[in-house]
Amino acid sequence: MEAVYELYLQHPVITTDSRMCPPDSIFVALKGDKFNGNAFARKAIEGGCAYAIVDEPEYADDPRMILVNDCLKTLQELARHHRSQFAGKVIGITGSNGKTTTKELLAAVLSEKYKTLFTTGNLNNHIGVPLTLLRLTKDDEFAVIEMGANHPGEIKVLCDICEPDYGLITNVGKAHLEGFGSFEGVIKTKGELYDFIRKNNGKIFINHDNDYLQAISGGIDKIEYGREPGLFVSGKLKDDGMYLSFEWKTGNLENQSVQTRLVGEYNLENALAAIAVGTYFGVEAASVNKALSEYVPRNNRSQWKKTEHNSLIIDAYNANPSSMTASLTNFAKMKAAPKAVILGDMLELGEKSREEHQKIIDLLNGFRFEKVFLIGECFASTENAYQSFRTVSDFIGGIPKAGLQGFTILIKGSRGLNLEQTIGYL
Repeated sequence: MEAVYELYLQHPVITTDSRMCPPDSIFVALKGDKFNGNAFARKAIEGGCAYAIVDEPEYADDPRMILVNDCLKTLQELARHHRSQFAGKVIGITGSNGKTTTKELLAAVLSEKYKTLFTTGNLNNHIGVPLTLLRLTKDDEFAVIEMGANHPGEIKVLCDICEPDYGLITNVGKAHLEGFGSFEGVIKTKGELYDFIRKNNGKIFINHDNDYLQAISGGIDKIEYGREPGLFVSGKLKDDGMYLSFEWKTGNLENQSVQTRLVGEYNLENALAAIAVGTYFGVEAASVNKALSEYVPRNNRSQWKKTEHNSLIIDAYNANPSSMTASLTNFAKMKAAPKAVILGDMLELGEKSREEHQKIIDLLNGFRFEKVFLIGECFASTENAYQSFRTVSDFIGGIPKAGLQGFTILIKGSRGLNLEQTIGYL
């Protein structure tokens, strides 16, 4: 590892894609179900990489090919070693819902005062976390690392790699039940972040209002935020308009007011988490407010879009029973009329799928939106009286008959359905 790390220090750009080889970088030949990165090592060298790390001897036919036992483990160990040299603070974030939005808000707030590295895109797994850590430089003061999981033990693995000094779990919900096996499995796996923090005498930022998180946080130094007055950071909603607007307070500071560009009151907890972290590390209130008010959501997360015909609330990056319930409940409270809902299946729920989709139908029945459209095989298996389509293409073909003009429309579903394809037709 020392030899590999010396090479990395001389060529501190890592790539795992032979189609993207910055000059003088190092290619790591990872394997997948349908590809073998070793077979592309030569192409990576020819494309500009200074070295390629491979784990099959037949490909180590050049002095620039570095042979190791396991490329993935080497990548992870390299990242762990590089993180151990980092003098700044590492904040680990996970959760069933809101972790990406919280990560981006938190990074925006910290960046007002500190040089902050943070996870980009969806690089939050056993490959993405190491790649993020290997972007750390001596100038960085904070690293905000998002950690995702869909099976037990995965958060523990990521914690062992990034060794967070501080932890933040946004919430626990019924996501990836197929992989976790049960809601209890979700709690246990997300709680692996707390386990690491507890073992290493770190601190957590915790939502005071979340009973599940409070129940598994014993024995850890806690910095609490939530809606209850008197916490380290407390906040409350100002109105039920399209965008999240709220007040927050900490210590003897007078009440602060923030108008965001985030859709949905469920984002209040995400914003308060970012405020708690920023305030704890000395970011001034004015800078906190500036960061939150200027943040613009992307990637179909809590976005609002005005088209020629309708107003769209686009929350189609992901969906599970918890986030779907929150989105629908929030949408029902909004002062807008008429309202339409386009819902796509919630994937990876395993044997609980039909039961959880039926619960969403039952919830919908109580809201009485003017129009409801369901997309996907899972919703098609439920008992409902709404217009249902097997695929997004089927729905798009039916839009001219749907009379969707002048509506405020919520679009919500799992990423695998590609509901964003509907946007151009609405």
